[in-house]
Amino acid sequence: MAMDDQQSKVQRLYDACDAVFSSGNKAGLPTLTQIRWLQDLLDGMEARDVGIDAGSGSERSSSSSSEDDDRSPPGRRSLSAQAFTRITYVHIHECDDFSIGVFCFPAGATLPLHDHPQMVVLSKLLYGSMRVKSYDWATAPPPCSGPRKSGLARVVAVDEVREAPCKASVLFPRSGGNIHSLTAVTPCALLDVLAPPYAEELGRPSTYFSGIPVPSLPGFAVLEEADLPDDFRVAGAPYVGPELTVDMDTIFRYN
Repeated sequence: MAMDDQQSKVQRLYDACDAVFSSGNKAGLPTLTQIRWLQDLLDGMEARDVGIDAGSGSERSSSSSSEDDDRSPPGRRSLSAQAFTRITYVHIHECDDFSIGVFCFPAGATLPLHDHPQMVVLSKLLYGSMRVKSYDWATAPPPCSGPRKSGLARVVAVDEVREAPCKASVLFPRSGGNIHSLTAVTPCALLDVLAPPYAEELGRPSTYFSGIPVPSLPGFAVLEEADLPDDFRVAGAPYVGPELTVDMDTIFRYN
């Protein structure tokens, strides 16, 4: 699909997500072509495109830098990656059909093992490196069952290290590592698209798990619902990147 070359990268991402995931356009899961389109857009995004200054690790080529700087209002401030001393979520947009935001991690911080029920999730590591552990349920849930809280799961990744720049990843409701934990090896940031977003009242709660290996079944583990550590908190930070125009006439920006 054609995109306006004068738009910011985050605006292009929003418009694409709206085209793919909005209720009026959606018929089940997105097609492979649509997923690749979204991945391509995410692959072109960097920390500066969402208002984050990652320091020397996020320097861009002179061609892309000059082009995007020309489109940015003078004097726009940025969030400093060095200021994130705990896991911080920068909320860019959320509607009934999808959300866009950035998780910023200090080195060593862990987002515990959690699921994404009935969701498609696209992620782009903007800077730094992280360690990923992920699973998928070994069997499909019974029809009309609620969110799964325990069961046998297949290991998808064990301590897989991802380092920016790397390709955007995607997970689906039943594949791709829908249940995962993330640990920052270095300070890092992950741009996430969730479609649809979490909504407990609609059967999409966020559930956390512990994993128990099964010695007799290599590559599998039993997952059980677990409480979050008492000291676990995710802070919030304002979105200060390019203004986002929603539905062509509504400006959506967090200050």
